[in-house]
Amino acid sequence: MDSLHPGITLTLVPGSAFAEGPSNWLGACGKTQIAVIIAESLWRSAAIDVLIWIPATNRASVLSGYMQASVAAFGIEPVGTAESVAARLISWLAVTSKSWMVILDDLQDATDLDGLWPAGPAGRVLVTGAHSSLASGRPGTQVIPVGFFSVREALNCLTERLSVNPAQRQGAIDLIEALGREPLALAQAASVVANSTLACRDYRDYFARRRQQIGVAAGEVPSAAAVTWTLSLGQAESLLPGASVRLMLVLVALLDGHGIPGAIFSTPAVAAYLGGAVTPFAPAVDPKPAWDALLAIERAGLISVNRAVSPPTIGMNSVLQAAIKLAAPANVQEPAARTAASALLESWPTDEPEPWTANALRVNVAALQASSPDVLWADGCHPVLLRAGRSMDEARLVGPAVEYWRDLSARCDTKLMPGHPDALVVAAHLAAAFLAAGYAGEAVHWYQRVLAERGRELAPGHPAIIAARINLAKALVLAGEPADAVTVLLRAVSECEQFRGPGHPDTLSARDELAAAYQAAGDVPAASRLLSRNLTDRERLQGPRDAETMATRDRLAAACLAEGKVKDAISHYKRALSDREKVLGRGDPDTLATTANLAAAYQAAGRMPSAMQLSEQCCAESERVLGADHADTLARLANLAHLYYAVGRVGDAVTLLRDTAARCERVLPYGDPLIQAVQQSLANIANS
Repeated sequence: MDSLHPGITLTLVPGSAFAEGPSNWLGACGKTQIAVIIAESLWRSAAIDVLIWIPATNRASVLSGYMQASVAAFGIEPVGTAESVAARLISWLAVTSKSWMVILDDLQDATDLDGLWPAGPAGRVLVTGAHSSLASGRPGTQVIPVGFFSVREALNCLTERLSVNPAQRQGAIDLIEALGREPLALAQAASVVANSTLACRDYRDYFARRRQQIGVAAGEVPSAAAVTWTLSLGQAESLLPGASVRLMLVLVALLDGHGIPGAIFSTPAVAAYLGGAVTPFAPAVDPKPAWDALLAIERAGLISVNRAVSPPTIGMNSVLQAAIKLAAPANVQEPAARTAASALLESWPTDEPEPWTANALRVNVAALQASSPDVLWADGCHPVLLRAGRSMDEARLVGPAVEYWRDLSARCDTKLMPGHPDALVVAAHLAAAFLAAGYAGEAVHWYQRVLAERGRELAPGHPAIIAARINLAKALVLAGEPADAVTVLLRAVSECEQFRGPGHPDTLSARDELAAAYQAAGDVPAASRLLSRNLTDRERLQGPRDAETMATRDRLAAACLAEGKVKDAISHYKRALSDREKVLGRGDPDTLATTANLAAAYQAAGRMPSAMQLSEQCCAESERVLGADHADTLARLANLAHLYYAVGRVGDAVTLLRDTAARCERVLPYGDPLIQAVQQSLANIANS
């Protein structure tokens, strides 16, 4: 599109106000397809160096898209919350000289992009959405109404699809006029004609008769697409007789039409839904019946299959989804919804090494929750709802996770009986989400609620009660109440020692948490004594190079340093570093952290050459392993600059601080404490 220049934001919306909305056929004007064409054209012509496509149906989806783009742009695993990762990427887009394009597809609510709008002189932004007000008021934004095809565009749509048998094009102009040049109707008609012996003239006759039938029943003339989808359904059923086509259509209609992971169609749940024999002893599920149904539906123009990914993903127009849900009775939708929930759960990876990539699964759960809420709460909170929430937590989508668990908790209150076990599980997750998001007060409230409920239903010393006490204490420390945290943890440690034994791993972990609370409360000697005892027990029970043993030694070193016992701190840090290098390697993040801590201890002891050497080594290794723009690398570079200044290398300190400040401003969110600290250091040097 000629008007999409660098620095411009275009918003594609339906061409008229009456066409807006998810259930109006006239709103299905092909906005996403236009965005695809524009993106492919710019990419092929090398007009853009970076292309980012983000499904924008909700804020969690936008953040997940930014996290995936961050991995591709910077080549490192994102660290920090999804919000901070997104802020770093947006800051980079604002200053990079690389030509980029961000597509935000199907934006539902402009508030989902608060603080997340990409902008920059080298960038183009393309938004598709159902409402013209989505990007109104933003500078440099143009709203482009997308209406019906022109005659030429409609003719191209038909002739391209009917290239194998040109004779089928007979009557194309008449068909175009009969369909009112509606993009969705033309696409469906073209698919039916291309996969049959019909010509356009024959299809037009079928269409006219069906439109009259529907119009008489409805009392008004229906949109062309409201008719063509019924003809497509008939075509799909002729390609694959039986019930599987209709069953599959309802199943797909309940999920996210932007992209349904193909893996769910190879699950036992879908096989059983379509009438296949599934037993616990079957070697594997045969996915052929499900994919036969999907391919028949695709040939009829009712879905799209993206084969560029493996397994392929399935798409369906949201307006068509709404029509299918309206037509399908409850006794058909309910088993489809139960199947969809089970299939999503069965296809969800047990371990998510890159949890931000599970966005498609989370979005499909959200779509199912919106379309079939009662089914997912018929027997309590369906496990797939809990799995989606845990996936948000694992992806560090802290803001959306709080909203998700808060909504789930509210639903528990209205849909479940008081004291239902699922409500307590959700409450615990909500408390953890508040804690991860930094809302300590709310976390304390919810953990207190969880602990009270646990205390009523479980015996003293139960692992769940001890875990609740430890979580409550962590929230209290974050809330600035470390003395209360100490009280809670003393009881947790006592219960662990009484019911699990003094050498149990849970007991040792509880003591570590108590030591952290002591230190937060200012009682560093108590923390040191407890950590020293714990280290001795861990070395005896778990071995000196166990991961937990090394972590406890690291904590003890920090406590010694805080207590002013610098020599002891250096001794423990050196031992921890040696053990971690042997077990984890020099490039492991924990090893790098210990290296930085030892350098700080050397500096505190006045051993500047050793501090300098170790700090330079740590920065070089951090840049190699984590990347030059990683937040930990930047913090270590700032510390190295302070070392340079302390030994009189003022010029080197200023040069390094300026470079670090520039990097911080480029990749860290506005107002990040590290940005402020580096800028303050530069100001202090300038004024000295």
